[in-house]
Amino acid sequence: MARSLPDELARAIQHKQALVVMVSQDGCVFCRQARQSHLLPMHRAGTVIVQVDMRSAQTVLDFAGQTTTHAQLTRAWKVSVTPTLLFWGPGGKEVAERMQGAYLPDFYGAYLDERMAQGRKAL
Repeated sequence: MARSLPDELARAIQHKQALVVMVSQDGCVFCRQARQSHLLPMHRAGTVIVQVDMRSAQTVLDFAGQTTTHAQLTRAWKVSVTPTLLFWGPGGKEVAERMQGAYLPDFYGAYLDERMAQGRKAL
């Protein structure tokens, strides 16, 4: 779960990659599938990935260093579908097209790789 977006973004940039933020919610079958099949292996390989819970009151520091909640972040980012993957670069700017909702399992990895490449290129 995300706690400090500026710190997590700094770690991602150190690894020359965009910060991947997954907006999820409890009970989301497609979120679980994306985590287990794609995001967890990437995380284990060193990709900086954090999760924001769409309905959570858990506090988090936003990119401006202000305290907010996971739910407030998702509203500010205009995320209404889970899972949504966002790719953040320097200054807390989105550096690749969002992945919203469930994709066909055979293509999810390819779309994710494409977004990661867009993020690296933007750095």
